[in-house]
Amino acid sequence: MKKTSAKLPFILMAAAILSSALVSCKGKSEKTAKEEETETIYAVNADIVQAGNLDDYLEFGGDVSSVSAVDVYPDAAGKISRIRVSVGDLVKKDQIIAYVDPSRPGMNYSENPVKAPISGRVTSFPPTIGTMVSQSYSIAKISDTDELQIKVNVAERFISRIRENQTAIVSFDAYPGVEFKARVFEVSPVLDTTSRTMLAKLKVEPADSRIKAGMYARVKLITDTIEGAVVIPNDAIVYRDGKPYVFTAKSESAESSVNMVSVKEGLSVDNKTEIQEGLKEGDVIIVKGQSLLSDGSKVKILSISGKAVESKTENKD
Repeated sequence: MKKTSAKLPFILMAAAILSSALVSCKGKSEKTAKEEETETIYAVNADIVQAGNLDDYLEFGGDVSSVSAVDVYPDAAGKISRIRVSVGDLVKKDQIIAYVDPSRPGMNYSENPVKAPISGRVTSFPPTIGTMVSQSYSIAKISDTDELQIKVNVAERFISRIRENQTAIVSFDAYPGVEFKARVFEVSPVLDTTSRTMLAKLKVEPADSRIKAGMYARVKLITDTIEGAVVIPNDAIVYRDGKPYVFTAKSESAESSVNMVSVKEGLSVDNKTEIQEGLKEGDVIIVKGQSLLSDGSKVKILSISGKAVESKTENKD
């Protein structure tokens, strides 16, 4: 009896230590479980899907020239004796622009005037005084610079996509960032057998005095337009197992989750892609930070269409 009583304090102490260890382990276990339950929240940027037109186009380089341009030929062979105009001058029909002296050794003749066949502007005059010319030698070119055209040569592989009345966007190095609208008004019925290209002519509409004959034009010729298309940035599309997907947010609030939506791609132009199936106008899509997402991931939306999104905590403050 005394022996049992002597061991009792040690038994109680051991029980207390064991109980404390069990409580400690339980606490750590619960803490670990809570940490495991905490999900990763990804910071992303979003955009709202909008419907609009998507234009497919071909790019060409072209030269600006006058629609009406006439070469000037002298009526007699001889030597240029006088020049009455300079390049850039406006002339009227039948105005004298130069004189040709048809005299020869031992034979003197009066000067022969060279007249402008049309009214317009002198755009070329290569000869100088003393230059020998003939009836088959063009001494000048007179153009109607009020009516200009842009000539482009279309490669044979693209001719099936070119037709009259197509619209185009034209730009010039002289006016950075400025775009002009143009229209195809003539398409050649034949190809150049040397270059294997087809000539197409465009007019800038409305006419603009800033455009001059001789300028180089950069032409975006619109060959196809999809109206009311659901268009999104290419960067919004992610590929999993070779298939295209887009992540959509369940709400426009700062704290949300996402769905991984399978989509069907259509026309892709200038880093924009038409979505034929899977999205609709008004959907909120993730456009940045989506590479690590999966279906159901939690996200914190920092901005939508470039506008910052405030969290609920920030609103309360």
